[in-house]
Amino acid sequence: MPAVKADDLRVLLEAVRDGSADVDAVVERLRKLPFEELGFAHIDHHRDLRRGYGEAILCSGKTVAQVAEIAERMVSYGHTNVLATRADPAQLDELARRVPVRLHPEARLAVVNPAPVTPVGLVCVFSAGTSDMRVAEEAAVTAEALGSRVERVYDVGVAGIHRLLSYGELLDRARAVVAVAGMEGALASVVGGLVACPVIAVPTSIGYGASLGGLAALLGMLNSCSPGVSVVNIDNGFGAGYLANLVNRAAGPDPVVESSPPPGRPAGTQPEPAGAEDGGGDVV
Repeated sequence: MPAVKADDLRVLLEAVRDGSADVDAVVERLRKLPFEELGFAHIDHHRDLRRGYGEAILCSGKTVAQVAEIAERMVSYGHTNVLATRADPAQLDELARRVPVRLHPEARLAVVNPAPVTPVGLVCVFSAGTSDMRVAEEAAVTAEALGSRVERVYDVGVAGIHRLLSYGELLDRARAVVAVAGMEGALASVVGGLVACPVIAVPTSIGYGASLGGLAALLGMLNSCSPGVSVVNIDNGFGAGYLANLVNRAAGPDPVVESSPPPGRPAGTQPEPAGAEDGGGDVV
């Protein structure tokens, strides 16, 4: 049973109008459109129609069996590029066994029933340190799965600010920037002072004692003196990637533009990120 999106719904209703669709079959399809009750979950099949993107599966706090059953039901209903976030290794293994999936273990994330997307615009995901990469990858893969072109630049924190400044041309072309940082969270304010686009700041729980599990970075980002910086919750890469995609896609499609290679990379070459047009990651 395919998921009903806005265009699909128009086709369905037109088929009823001209008599080419069986009314009982249409009623059965629409009956489960709002949600499907599983006892432990109510799957929101209607979300894509309301918001343009389907429901994600937060794996944290769910059993392996619950995650897999939700994913199976969503695949059977025709949903594609379903994001299963905060998945542990056992949950990822079970998803790979039971449904089509692209695994991104470095982001603790899986894209269930992956389908090709044509990326648009440009979202830049910058991290202050290599230790922030897990959260940064969650943001990057999320934005890519939803249809944004993404460039990653990691380990360019303010302790060596010349590294960040060398990416000025890339920042100038971004429609949205995700700035991921622990410690004092200063990266977001610095990026906010360099760009004309919105900056989504993600505090991480990386840091020593007085960082208080990311609270210091969160408060620093909330108190940024750079206008245009918004802040999501601690370690919330998914929320940042989702918001960055909305900002990016609101501007509409644009021509594909080759990004300038960062210092040290030969011109005309690019890394293979987890999730370009082919989606990246491990497909199983």
